[in-house]
Amino acid sequence: MVLATILGYLGLGLVLALAGIGSSIGTSTAGNAAEGGLKKRPEASGNFMVLSALPATQGIYGFVAFFMLLSKMQEAVTTQNPTQGFIIFGVGLSVGLACMISAIRQGQVCANGIVGISQGHDVFTNTLIYAALPEFYAILGLVGALMV
Repeated sequence: MVLATILGYLGLGLVLALAGIGSSIGTSTAGNAAEGGLKKRPEASGNFMVLSALPATQGIYGFVAFFMLLSKMQEAVTTQNPTQGFIIFGVGLSVGLACMISAIRQGQVCANGIVGISQGHDVFTNTLIYAALPEFYAILGLVGALMV
């Protein structure tokens, strides 16, 4: 029971930490591109800001998953159900990794879009569409966590 409880709480920490790490890397990657783009096209700062903020959503998904899994973990401790601890560890690790990788890759897509906009190309809408593709997998991870 003790090992399952420890692993369950570790899973809670992982979902929150990994999603947050991914979002911070993704937003800073896009933010760095935005800083460079502002030198060429300061009038596009609104578009740059939107694209730089997109990878932050995975951190929010990790935060939501954390609270959902926390209630499950509290229930598992109360009922002394060791299986739940192992499940929460697996779900937390899986969702955390999905959110982390999704946010990092989304930040790279957004950074490339920012570079394109700074070079005078009209790619804001296309970049939003392409950036939604890696985010879809973080959403699937959150939906999976909801189903536990």
